[in-house]
Amino acid sequence: MENVMMGIIRSTMYLVVLLASFSSLGNDMWRGLVVKEEHRCSPYDKKSQYPYPASVESAIVDSMGGQIYGPYTGTYYQSTSETDIEHIIAASEGHDSGLCAASPETRKAFATDLLNLTLASPAVNRCSSTGKCGLDAGEWLPPRNQCWFALRVIEIKTKYGLSVNPVEANTLESVINNCPSFEMVFYAPAGSAPTKYVTQSTGHTHSCLTETGMVLCASKRFIAGETEVLPAFSLITSDPQKQTTPNRLDLRQHHSH
Repeated sequence: MENVMMGIIRSTMYLVVLLASFSSLGNDMWRGLVVKEEHRCSPYDKKSQYPYPASVESAIVDSMGGQIYGPYTGTYYQSTSETDIEHIIAASEGHDSGLCAASPETRKAFATDLLNLTLASPAVNRCSSTGKCGLDAGEWLPPRNQCWFALRVIEIKTKYGLSVNPVEANTLESVINNCPSFEMVFYAPAGSAPTKYVTQSTGHTHSCLTETGMVLCASKRFIAGETEVLPAFSLITSDPQKQTTPNRLDLRQHHSH
């Protein structure tokens, strides 16, 4: 009888451990991204490991239709001398989220990828009491274009296989659950033309979110009330050779502010 009871106890304990393991596995993924705390697995030096040419600045401006615009604050500038080249996911944050184990080629690709680049004023870009510096999305969100920013973070982390920490995942989930659009919004200065919802030209298709990850999907462009519907694309993967056609498109409606 005693042996039977011990067997039952051992079986019960094994079941509890097994269920806990499955639960842990389930909690370790969010929208296709690994959830874990940041970890610096190798030394970090931005200048030598994440170089980018000054010419990317012109490419950023071109991607925004030639406008010198800071999407984080909705501010227009007269000259790029007023702005910094801004990495949406900072090099230090990317390094601690997985790039610390990446090749030099991958790190350089990350640093020069237009998907991860925009413009911001020095007050926003640099390290200060209000600056973004190397903070992640769980620690800092832009005052404007939060939906565009949140999707970009997910797109970039998916592309480079980077992790998110729990606070970051919860923050991003909270943002994207309240997004009518993921386009960059060009806020209209007072007394000028209406606000524009424009698909930024980065050479990348736009993504729509599903419960388990992302699929590239039909995107709408809103300019002065006109709508252009772009075609649906394929499931996003880090390897273009492995892309497949999605069976679900999560289209979201765009609304004027």
